[in-house]
Amino acid sequence: MALAWLVAAVAVITPAGTAQAADGASPPPMADGFGLTQVGTATGSPTNFHLTVTTPEVSGEHPIKIILPKGYYDNPDRRYPVMYFLHGSPDNPTQQNYPALTTSDSMITVIPNGGARGWYANWLNQKTVLGAQNWMNFHLNQVIPFIDANLRTVATKKGRAVAGVSMGGFGAFHYAQVRPDLFSETASLSGDIDFSVKSMDLRLAVVASLIDAESVRCGAVAGCDPSKSPYRPAVDSDAAFGSPYPVFNADWRWNEVDPSQNMKKLVNADVGVSIYVGNGGGNPLDLEFWLEGAAKHVKNSMDALGMDYYYVNYGDGSAWGEHCNGGHNAGCWEQDLRDLIPRLERSFAS
Repeated sequence: MALAWLVAAVAVITPAGTAQAADGASPPPMADGFGLTQVGTATGSPTNFHLTVTTPEVSGEHPIKIILPKGYYDNPDRRYPVMYFLHGSPDNPTQQNYPALTTSDSMITVIPNGGARGWYANWLNQKTVLGAQNWMNFHLNQVIPFIDANLRTVATKKGRAVAGVSMGGFGAFHYAQVRPDLFSETASLSGDIDFSVKSMDLRLAVVASLIDAESVRCGAVAGCDPSKSPYRPAVDSDAAFGSPYPVFNADWRWNEVDPSQNMKKLVNADVGVSIYVGNGGGNPLDLEFWLEGAAKHVKNSMDALGMDYYYVNYGDGSAWGEHCNGGHNAGCWEQDLRDLIPRLERSFAS
């Protein structure tokens, strides 16, 4: 069966399961495995493409975007470290078109689907209308070995980083804390990295995405169509992490996954930590205003633990790139990535 697949793919698979594009115009072939089954064919160029997979861990179909260095096919013996980049809510991998992500010639970028509100977690309730929601299993147990088997990666802790925007910032820190053996660097870009009672606003933002508060809000606004909410259908407020309310320790699961209370898991774990955040221009209506407080809580925790870290609070963004206004937006995240990627490259090369 493997021989037939090779012939049909019109491609060359180099040793150790590393894919090479053969025609110079198409994405490289990728072999199913680790519980992932591809649907259809990959779309894009040989170095910037996305494929779609299914998995028993999460219901539905899931795009995975892959960005390879421009010289990936020039040297079949060269291996590359990987940055796993986790998107925010309610985005998906195909929307992650930051120019900075295509600038590296020395690392691979992989952007797996995290769902509109998957929250990079194995949900407590697997019997909602959404079906299976084991996002952490999908990413850590399936996507990573799938990428290592199909591409020329440096398949070690030293060769991996995990970074994310907003919801993905939580995911990046959560994954690094759960599996510090997998990643040498983690970075939060405007991340929801404090789920403690100090940041109940962020807890309630998660709950809002679960119960589809957007449809309720939209239904009260003239001309707004609730059916277009990205958070449909609604599920119960406790579906992902249990009760969010700090009564009789009912919220213990939130505390268990809260990055701000678990930074100690990275002490002596040889994981570099980076945080980027703005202040929303001082406007409480901008989510970044609240995320600044969350970032400060994590910084305080790291200071108390005596940890080394890289921390950038660019405030209103006036000195942080041409398109950053300090808000929760792509203009600031592009500049974050332009600062982060060279730092990751240096770390990988060290």
